[in-house]
Amino acid sequence: MKKTILDVDLKGKRVLMRVDFNVPINNGIVTDTTRITAAIPTIKSILDQGASAVILMSHLGRPKGSPDPKYSLKPVAPVLASLMGLDVHFVEDCIGPVAEEAVRALPDGGVLMLENTRFHPEEEKNDPGMGQKLAALGDIYVNDAFGSAHRAHASTEGVAHYLPAVAGLLMDKEITFLGSVLESPKHPFVAILGGAKISDKIGVIENLLNKADHILIGGGMANTFFAAQGIAMGDSLVEGDALDTAKTLLGKAAGKLVLPQDAVIADAFDVNASTQTISTSAGVPVGWRILDIGPETVKQFAVVLGSAKTILWNGPMGVFEMKPFAQGTFAVAQAVADQTKQGAVSIIGGGDSAAAIHEAGLEKAVTHVSTGGGASLEMLEGLPLPGLAALNEE
Repeated sequence: MKKTILDVDLKGKRVLMRVDFNVPINNGIVTDTTRITAAIPTIKSILDQGASAVILMSHLGRPKGSPDPKYSLKPVAPVLASLMGLDVHFVEDCIGPVAEEAVRALPDGGVLMLENTRFHPEEEKNDPGMGQKLAALGDIYVNDAFGSAHRAHASTEGVAHYLPAVAGLLMDKEITFLGSVLESPKHPFVAILGGAKISDKIGVIENLLNKADHILIGGGMANTFFAAQGIAMGDSLVEGDALDTAKTLLGKAAGKLVLPQDAVIADAFDVNASTQTISTSAGVPVGWRILDIGPETVKQFAVVLGSAKTILWNGPMGVFEMKPFAQGTFAVAQAVADQTKQGAVSIIGGGDSAAAIHEAGLEKAVTHVSTGGGASLEMLEGLPLPGLAALNEE
């Protein structure tokens, strides 16, 4: 187990905290505060424990290693301030004399937001010099940015070599839920995997084949499994170079993989396209493409989910951004919520699935919605996460 902020004495300490404030900003306005809100319990707990300062660092977007006003974290500071009801100071750099002076100038119990760590090319190179410069700003390092834990960067991994390093409450929650799914799930354990590509999830499928009782497959990745069985897919998205992998996985799966019985197809990738529902075994006509699972598949998946004690969902069932092709994803979200009400533990694996569960208005009806898309995928593959591995053990 990793140490958390509850296992160390923070009284009088300057706490350097890595958060995930990689939030959408439009014309200087933060348009989604979910990630900011998610960090507040850890910040509050640190201040309640008597820390002398909380110094927050994060990346935002991909600014290519140099300052770019479009990717400044400056608009985030007032949002955090209003959500927490306290002053949040901001400084125009994350390392060096300007940042050090801003830390020194903080009042006791003050909160400081550093500028985007990716304004320095050394961040993504995990340069030890940058790790040391960041470490100079604090007495203890807290990582609460699960969404960046799969990256070995100076602010997520490098800095942990120079300070005592512990997990924040959000990071701890992620490790607990995703870890329990992998180590000791209650059975029946049903995984639902969607999204466009098999290649993104090969490792996840292989890892879950040994652990899950059923794996329900939807989204574009199902097309490649059908094509591997020689079923015509029309103009549907199919990964040609993953057909052999799909065949191998079907061979290994011993009936665990459940593929859609029917699908909603369209004659164009367009919200106004003509649509029809077909049986998947019949194949897709030329000029048509699969864009969602069909109503029979929703029933089929709901039956399997009806006995589940643990549910893991990663990836939408169709192109849920377009209303005509969102029914499958939202129906599966409802089935997961219904089974959670019956006592199942349900974990939504970040990224598009998190967006879909929010859009369905069901985020409160499931057990845990992960804040990290890529990080949760790598954890579900059984890969070590550098930002997590660098933290101190209990």
